[in-house]
Amino acid sequence: MHLFDTTGAANTEKTLELSAAAATALDIDTILVATTSGKTGLQAVQRFTGRKVVVITHSTGFAKAGMQQIDPELLEQIKQLGARVLTTTHAFGGVGRAVRRKFQTYQVDEIMAQTLRIFGQGTKVAVELAVMAADAGLAPVDRDVIAIGGTGSGADTAVVLQPAHAQDLFELKIRQLICKPYL
Repeated sequence: MHLFDTTGAANTEKTLELSAAAATALDIDTILVATTSGKTGLQAVQRFTGRKVVVITHSTGFAKAGMQQIDPELLEQIKQLGARVLTTTHAFGGVGRAVRRKFQTYQVDEIMAQTLRIFGQGTKVAVELAVMAADAGLAPVDRDVIAIGGTGSGADTAVVLQPAHAQDLFELKIRQLICKPYL
């Protein structure tokens, strides 16, 4: 496992490089990658030619009601290069977040998110991506994938895992941390 000295976008290229090497070594064909603006998603699609790439955006309304954060031009480029794009409610931040905002109390999904953050924000994101993609039928639940997340912007964490549907979350298996920030 590779450990980065810092978090964030400065690690994106190395994270993608290490993930590509792991995908080849482990014969993994599905890559899940988080993107907010679309920049990291586009970099991943360009890096993982010949593999199934699923680019997962923030849900619409994440930053501001009705607003989607991904750059429309980058989104179009990602699609033209053959990647699937998933925009949906975050697995660990849907209705439970509404309950927290309204009643100032945490629900199970956000407690799980906070627990995963013990390993770093990118690890939480990677697990969340896998659940979201599995629920959308875009990630297999019977074989391993690589899930790539980050802290703030860019990518700084990559995980080999076997996804699971949300209702079967405890069947998800983290197999290997490829890279993450040293926290």
